[in-house]
Amino acid sequence: MFTLPSITRGSRPAAGVTLAAAAALVLAACGGGGTGAPGGAGSDGGGGGGKIAVTLITKTSTNPFFVAMQQGAKKAGEEKGVAITTAAGKSDGDTDGQVKAVEAAVARGDKGILIVPSGPGVNSAIESARNQGLFVIALDTPPDPADTVDITFATDNFKAGELIGKWAAAQMDGKKATIAMLDLFNDKVVSVDVQRDTGFLTGMGIDVKDKTKNGSEAPTGKYTGGKGGDYQVVCHEPTQGAADTGKTAMENCLSKSKDINVVYTINEPSAAGAAEALGTAKVSGALVVSVDGGCNPGITSVKSGAIGATSQQYPKKMAELGIEALAKIAKGGEPPAVTPGLDFLDAGVSLVTDKPVSGLESIDSAKGAEQCWGKK
Repeated sequence: MFTLPSITRGSRPAAGVTLAAAAALVLAACGGGGTGAPGGAGSDGGGGGGKIAVTLITKTSTNPFFVAMQQGAKKAGEEKGVAITTAAGKSDGDTDGQVKAVEAAVARGDKGILIVPSGPGVNSAIESARNQGLFVIALDTPPDPADTVDITFATDNFKAGELIGKWAAAQMDGKKATIAMLDLFNDKVVSVDVQRDTGFLTGMGIDVKDKTKNGSEAPTGKYTGGKGGDYQVVCHEPTQGAADTGKTAMENCLSKSKDINVVYTINEPSAAGAAEALGTAKVSGALVVSVDGGCNPGITSVKSGAIGATSQQYPKKMAELGIEALAKIAKGGEPPAVTPGLDFLDAGVSLVTDKPVSGLESIDSAKGAEQCWGKK
């Protein structure tokens, strides 16, 4: 997600009384807090005539993408009579922080949880919560396996990557593509990371031998997207989705080749760091593509040309749909169904670029700014 600079099953014992006492501390440590703070008015979870209590757990509390998600949840909560508690990991990949937040939600007696899982380390806590009666919805990042949660509301992340890959291939106009892949992690498998990476390469027309992990493509060969041509994948570097580590990742790639002319980035914060590193190294003309589509600096960077194209997600819509579903379920309604052909409910994605490609549907930066991170 953008600050330009965005899979083991098991069970845990029921959360004890000590968790209830520690809930506030857990949320503080996770960067949380919100309209439904532990013990606060209207947070009775499922009791009496109070509001329905729900916890939203994001990967971090500072990334603009997740801030927008929190805003969408709170807005929907006000409309649907749902008290929202927000919590987050300390950084992308902090599953321990997310596990504590899940356990705190159980201890409070919440009716449901919305979570953007940081990885497989949170799976057993989610299953424990479900075993104790909470309805759990994943947002943005589908867990592995998909049935770890009751349902996922997300972007089709493979499609998001594929769109920017098709755009980049067309822009190359038959020239050799010397590619830097700035991924999320290199020490764990997270669905959003793999799906965007392999989607991008597939969009470029590069054969991906194993779509369950990054880096299975041949390092050199032919791409068939656009007019087609030769390609070389110079690097796969982890960014943790942040600008500073994105800068370091790009520097590492540039140490291997100064001929890089296509830069794939997992999200817009890492794109910002990459752009800074490219500028410092005086490498000009490289196509930078990304995913997320935040207002500022995401879409503004498309407008300025710092990012050639990005796939816009709708985190507010994901959160709004999640709150609406939990409110309905808490009142005895039926849970939503997944999108046909997918194992999640698709919240939509749009390619945003001011350099459109014939035959590839897109919106310009003005339209992207108008609908950024809201309802498509």
